[in-house]
Amino acid sequence: MFKHLTTIVLLLFIFKIGFAQQQPAYPRVTGYFSILNPIGTWTKDGFKSNFRDVYTVGFPFGMNILKSDRFGISFEVAPAIRTERNISKVNTVLFHPGAMFRFKHGFTFIGRMAFETNGRFGVTPVFNQVIKKGKDASFFVSVPIPVRFGNDLPASISTGLQLGISF
Repeated sequence: MFKHLTTIVLLLFIFKIGFAQQQPAYPRVTGYFSILNPIGTWTKDGFKSNFRDVYTVGFPFGMNILKSDRFGISFEVAPAIRTERNISKVNTVLFHPGAMFRFKHGFTFIGRMAFETNGRFGVTPVFNQVIKKGKDASFFVSVPIPVRFGNDLPASISTGLQLGISF
């Protein structure tokens, strides 16, 4: 009887130790959804505002694979809707993979490659700041600076304001 009781206590102790250890924090997967309001674009022909003749809005969503407190990989898809002469349509879908470099105080730099279904391609440096961190979700603001080439159009550089929620 004592032998069985000792075995049971020993097994319970081992079981408790096995489950008492915390799971590693990384790798960790997070997701997000946001809205992107482009501000304007510069080309060799000058500056074009997003608010003048046409209006474009994007809806980036994605997944981040965080390797550590300092580094992660991000996969983003961003459909864009363009409104011109009272006609709205999906203008392009952007495939936007990138590397995340995370710093203190919720600041992240994301270097993204860009592949658009309208034939444009390039890079997008993104400056991201968490503005409200919650238990299950965080609100963030980003400033992307897209640089685009291709599709027989002049090279361009743009900027915008992105607001989103990560979870």
